[in-house]
Amino acid sequence: MELNRRTVIAGAAAAGIAATTLGGTAHATGGRKPVKTLFGKLADGTKVHLWSLENGGTRLKVLSYGGIVQSLEIPDRRGRYANVSAGFDNLEDYVAKSPYFGALIGRYGNRIGKGRFTLDGKDHQLSVNDGEQSLHGGAQGFDKRVWDVEPFTEGSDVGLHLYYTSVDGEMGYPGTLKAKVTYTLTRHGDWRIDYEATTDKATVVNLTSHVYWNLAGAGSGTIEDHELRIAASRYTPTDAGLIPTGELAKVAGTPFDFRTAKPIGRDLRAAHPQLITAKGFDHNWVLDKGITARPEHVATLRDPSSGRTLRIATNEPGLQFYSGNFLDGTLTGPTGRTYRQGDALCLETQHFPDSPNKPKFPSTVLRPGQTYRTSTVHTFGR
Repeated sequence: MELNRRTVIAGAAAAGIAATTLGGTAHATGGRKPVKTLFGKLADGTKVHLWSLENGGTRLKVLSYGGIVQSLEIPDRRGRYANVSAGFDNLEDYVAKSPYFGALIGRYGNRIGKGRFTLDGKDHQLSVNDGEQSLHGGAQGFDKRVWDVEPFTEGSDVGLHLYYTSVDGEMGYPGTLKAKVTYTLTRHGDWRIDYEATTDKATVVNLTSHVYWNLAGAGSGTIEDHELRIAASRYTPTDAGLIPTGELAKVAGTPFDFRTAKPIGRDLRAAHPQLITAKGFDHNWVLDKGITARPEHVATLRDPSSGRTLRIATNEPGLQFYSGNFLDGTLTGPTGRTYRQGDALCLETQHFPDSPNKPKFPSTVLRPGQTYRTSTVHTFGR
């Protein structure tokens, strides 16, 4: 029988004791004030800090550089903790090598075809950093910026407010965009992300988080046996440059059907043209719920070996599932083991890729006087 971690921790907290399970411990902690330590310095001398948070049995470590989730630890069914987010143990690798490990992504998550779009009759050329495409905000996106960080405790919650101002013209985007992202650990151990942004000129914005998940533990091996469910009946096929064609294709009868949970490896190597082009899954799923006022459950990931589960809720209309196709064994994590193809996966809540060039996709335009707001909640279980 699956152990309900939330019930165990909440019950123990109410009794004023630590929750314990056979083979290890899962401590029910109240909201501890975030702790700040020096992680390293950039080439120009800018200090990068590591913020450590713990609440409800979840332990989170975040860098001021890129808003990066450097570590996220949760217990398995026996109460044994593991870091389930792939990353590095030093700043130099994040700066020189990182494939967006754990990073905040902006101004525009995912790809914009040929790095160009037209808004209100004006053409904009963006930074191109993925062949002909602009990927994740360009060569110096939000993942490569140092954010201002303000810790907070609020009731039983603890967290961080992260702030960054992207000036007019940065990476080719119009308007000065003021972004605020809030990471919250709740008393239940949920990790919530709230994104906000305002602009002084019409622009496009699509913020997301690029955590690479392995619920068995980062660096432990393949995620092909992880079971995934996505509440989506359609997805957006791509061309050779991984830019959506504009079609909203049905998942029924294809390897892209995750409406019922299945092992990721079951269809990963199917001879489907879309999987061959992307070298695996690297596509946007069109969530059945559409855009919602509040976060709704859209995906569940489970590792049978550890019992760890991740449930994702969002108010976004899309979810990018990336199966770690371009991890090539050249990157080494804190465990001393390399990250190989399929050793981690991403589940990025978002608007659709290339929306500025696809009028039929949900709009990503933000105008002066408007506030961009979106939220994603990660709930862990075992």
